[in-house]
Amino acid sequence: MPISPPQPTPLRLIFAGTPDFAARALEALIAAGHEIALVLTQPDRPAGRGMQLQPSAVKKVALAHNIPVFQPEKLRDPATHEPIRNAKADLMVVAAYGLILPQAVLDIPPRGCLNIHGSLLPRWRGAAPIHRAIEAGDVETGITIMQMEAGLDTGPMLLAESLVIGEHETTGELHDHLAAQGARMIVDAISRLDQLKPVTQPEAGVTYANKIDKAEAQLDWTQPAAQLARKVRAFNPFPGVSIELAGLLVKLWRAEAVTGSGAPGQVLAASADGIVVACSEGALRITELQKPGSRRVASADFLSGHPLAVESL
Repeated sequence: MPISPPQPTPLRLIFAGTPDFAARALEALIAAGHEIALVLTQPDRPAGRGMQLQPSAVKKVALAHNIPVFQPEKLRDPATHEPIRNAKADLMVVAAYGLILPQAVLDIPPRGCLNIHGSLLPRWRGAAPIHRAIEAGDVETGITIMQMEAGLDTGPMLLAESLVIGEHETTGELHDHLAAQGARMIVDAISRLDQLKPVTQPEAGVTYANKIDKAEAQLDWTQPAAQLARKVRAFNPFPGVSIELAGLLVKLWRAEAVTGSGAPGQVLAASADGIVVACSEGALRITELQKPGSRRVASADFLSGHPLAVESL
């Protein structure tokens, strides 16, 4: 009978992360048999209609597996480093944690800290790589597993794997694909940690994915339709893009660039096929939107209660 290759020795890990993207990776590491000595995640935040304190997605996974959780507001105070030292972990894995790890923390695990980053570095370093890749019209993105250092996503790369961005893919959809990819890749990277050779990031091609600001949500009809269509996809599901329509400030969830001309902001058509609005170049056909306090609906359903004159916004 063939002899099975030896299985990698499970490591004792600290995991630092907060949203769903990170929770997928934590679940994969647990399933792979690694011992999670400690989870770092951001403090519980108010959410929902009642604005009750809610645990992060990562905290929920940790509690379900009886893993100790540490939720510091910041990690600048050396006193906050003690739980990390006391965990006596071999390695720290970080994914969308949301707090800056000072060098003193990065130096604690003897095998360092690995980050799961949602782009092909050095493109889209920073807080919102998935949103910015779609907004910029990139045709591909991916996951990079990198060794962490004090700089913002500047560390040496261990693994990188690309992923095609679908023509109509939203940030929410791409996020789920990348989360699954990142979870698989971090398990693979740890299993081959001694064989992987760090590669310094090239200096060429560096871009930064700034955090999404709600102030960016308002659409500007003086921009090209193709650019606005990308923004609708990029800001779905958060924060959503907004326009004034039928006297309401509504959010757009699905739209596409089409041919058409008129003054920017002019409604060119309003039918079951969608609401078509002129832009500086081409037009934007809106097919799914949401008025305040209501659910998302198709344009036809919106128009049944809010008919639009084919004139201007």
